[in-house]
Amino acid sequence: MLAGIEKKKSPTLKDVAAVCGVSYQTVSRVINNAPNVKAEVRQRIEAAIEELGYAPNLAARRMGGNRSYLIIAINDRARTLDNWKVGRGNDWVDQMLYGAMMECEEHDYRMLFELVDTESSMATKQLERALSSLRPDGVILTPPHNENQELANLLTKNGTPFARIGSSRHDDGINVMMDDKAAAVTATDHLIALGHEKIAFISGSPEYLASKLRLEGYREAMAKADLSIDAAWEQPGDFSFDSGMTGARSLLDTSNPPSAIIASNDEMAFAVLHVANGKNIEVPVQLSVISFEDTPGARFSVPPLTAIRQPTAAMSERAAHELIAAKGNLPAVTDHVVEFQLIIRETTGHFNG
Repeated sequence: MLAGIEKKKSPTLKDVAAVCGVSYQTVSRVINNAPNVKAEVRQRIEAAIEELGYAPNLAARRMGGNRSYLIIAINDRARTLDNWKVGRGNDWVDQMLYGAMMECEEHDYRMLFELVDTESSMATKQLERALSSLRPDGVILTPPHNENQELANLLTKNGTPFARIGSSRHDDGINVMMDDKAAAVTATDHLIALGHEKIAFISGSPEYLASKLRLEGYREAMAKADLSIDAAWEQPGDFSFDSGMTGARSLLDTSNPPSAIIASNDEMAFAVLHVANGKNIEVPVQLSVISFEDTPGARFSVPPLTAIRQPTAAMSERAAHELIAAKGNLPAVTDHVVEFQLIIRETTGHFNG
């Protein structure tokens, strides 16, 4: 049916070079905005690109210099897959991808999402393979990989710029962070200001530094207000809905339940609301609940969830921006603190004891 009809081909870098009477290397230098191209030649090539409708691919752009136009984001393999396998998805991952991908798109970069094991030796091998095959211009290390110094050392040795999204300052790489401890103080102070004294806390995964800092902030705020903490009010969790259910049941099945619960992420807070509903505990009349993250689902919970807004998209956007600005060169160690925000909705209210 298509016999005799010539298939229209997309123009190539060599087509542009032929039209302009220059080498394809010269065209590549123009595409990459490299110096040492005469203004008249540059204008001629740019006009030909426009007329032919040529869209440079990554391979063509790589010819003109030492950049790959790729940024890699490294994320926790086990936790991400566990969420996806049960159909829960992961709003934190969505926000992280959104911020970094939009920044990459702004600069004609591409971002790849790599899942890496948290076990150190496996993580190093997996990152080595990614660096060897992809040659990225930069790597974003998300929690808990942001605290893995072996990965940081590998990237430094390889000459690959990297940014850590997390909670602490380091002497290498670009540090983009939220003050998790201060955020926990703010969350606890909000409940104390509402008259709550019996405030419980459900922690996140222990391998995440943010979990430790948030617990420290809660304890600090309670101590500052001269409020004691019952040992049973600190419950372990791992950021999952199931661990939130377990923690909530342990807290609410006692003769001395708290009047408020802080959960280390939205998913565990949703679990607290679920358990409270099953026990006919009215939120916020009988129980106040507050979380960290403020993912999109927080607005649609019943009641809508009060939360510390963790600027995940803003952090990943800033990380990508700094890596692209480095243009493949190791930048100076820099710290960027992205502000959190307390978003008050309908799960926190005055103590009615």
